[in-house]
Amino acid sequence: MKGKTDKKFINKRGLVDLVAELSGLSKANSGQVLESMIQVIQEGLKAEKTIRLSGFGIFSILHRSAREGHNPRTGKKIKIPAMKHPKFKPGKALKGNIS
Repeated sequence: MKGKTDKKFINKRGLVDLVAELSGLSKANSGQVLESMIQVIQEGLKAEKTIRLSGFGIFSILHRSAREGHNPRTGKKIKIPAMKHPKFKPGKALKGNIS
């Protein structure tokens, strides 16, 4: 990762560059692979499937039931509808590599 670690974050373009560098694929092919992975994960979550990537982590859907809340400005009670949220749980290998 030549000089790419100087930044505090890596955006999509930087990720494509790094994948191309590490894999030997062209930047165009690396971009297509990344876009395909994102699409597959999104479609899997939309179908409420759990996506497990060994050594990396698990993508899943978190169901939140409807509840009552309040508007912080007015203090009025509001109804918050049931929602689905994407959830990511890092795998053991990922946690170990970060520490």
